[in-house]
Amino acid sequence: MNTRIHDFPGQRLLDKAARKALATRMFDDLRDMSRDGPGISRATYGPGETAAMEYCAGIAREEGLAVRYDAAANLVIELVGKDPDAPCIVCGSHLDSVPQGGNYDGAAGVIAGLLAVIRLKRAGIIPERTIRVMALRGEESAWFGLCYLGSSALFGGLAADDLERPHRSEDKTLGAFMKDCGAEIDRISGGEKLIADDEIGAYLELHIEQGPVMVARDWPVAIVTGLRGNIRHGDIRCLGEAGHAGAVPRWLRHDAVLATANLLGRLDEHWRVLLERGLDLVLTAGILTTKPEDHAMSRIPGECGFSLETRSQSIETLETFYQLMRSEADSVCRERGVTFEFDRRSLSSPALMDKGWIDHLLATCEQLSLPAETIPSGAGHDAAVFANAGIPSAMIFVRNEHGSHNPHEAMEIDDFLCGADVLYEAILNPPV
Repeated sequence: MNTRIHDFPGQRLLDKAARKALATRMFDDLRDMSRDGPGISRATYGPGETAAMEYCAGIAREEGLAVRYDAAANLVIELVGKDPDAPCIVCGSHLDSVPQGGNYDGAAGVIAGLLAVIRLKRAGIIPERTIRVMALRGEESAWFGLCYLGSSALFGGLAADDLERPHRSEDKTLGAFMKDCGAEIDRISGGEKLIADDEIGAYLELHIEQGPVMVARDWPVAIVTGLRGNIRHGDIRCLGEAGHAGAVPRWLRHDAVLATANLLGRLDEHWRVLLERGLDLVLTAGILTTKPEDHAMSRIPGECGFSLETRSQSIETLETFYQLMRSEADSVCRERGVTFEFDRRSLSSPALMDKGWIDHLLATCEQLSLPAETIPSGAGHDAAVFANAGIPSAMIFVRNEHGSHNPHEAMEIDDFLCGADVLYEAILNPPV
């Protein structure tokens, strides 16, 4: 793409019409670069994600902004402040997507941050602190079964065995993909922090809402109070005994599919009871399959594979439900004569957003005559990694129809501009 910012109508200072035209063009260009049937696909540490980063980097370079890639291959765009040694303010999100996903999930936050620093640069405003826009690698778990890869690597949160995770469809590990993108694998696999403890003073992330609440309540923007964490197993195997569908009676069967269904049914009932008690929890088995090479209508399945994910705003709820799940799995094993094999468990801790920044963003909404409302996030975001590393963090949600992780995301550009304005005004006069 050869987008030139100066081709857009409007004043040098990027008036609202020019911001709208630029944002629209950037979203359209990213969609055209990443189109994959009805949706878009930008694989983690893959060519689509890299191309999207290079596209944003090109626009930043044209504006005279500093551009580099860090040791985890995250894109970093900077507008240097009056005190370059002071902890910077980071505006970030991600550019990867799920397969056949939507165009706004993640990309909206990167484009909003880029618009903010372009506005400051064009206006000749030198912020008190350096403003850093980051396009973080690998926020989505769809490609390697682990999320927040670029941000986790910054804080020494990836282990050597994480880098051995296989790609969902290619015979290549996460570490190999990261190395090909320029990441410093030796430092990452050793758990080394890639940034100084006092380097970042705050992390802000604009993101589309991925549920229906803001549309239902007619809020163009909202401020996030906290994020659910999750416990995941991407590959659980139930191993039973294959047999002829007509020749083995129920009492002698070791049916892997029915055992898996039995376990999931028990967990669903526990979930219902916990919700009645007022606990926050969601449960999903997004993958469920028998082996294509040997399954048949007339065969009792001897093996069934599935994934399991729980999410909650409470780490205690997550851990309690996880132990309940393992106990029920043991019970199903005894009753049905099967075994469950679990791959490595992954944990992303829940996170609370910083109250000072929440109040600042709510005040900014009021200043811009926008509804000043708060909302929890059911989905996870890189903001959780920064918050749990002790960095004051906050999120701005933008209204979006039809949910997310599908081709039908429908964020209105005017809603996006409202959120981008909140982000701009907030970093122009930060509370830190």
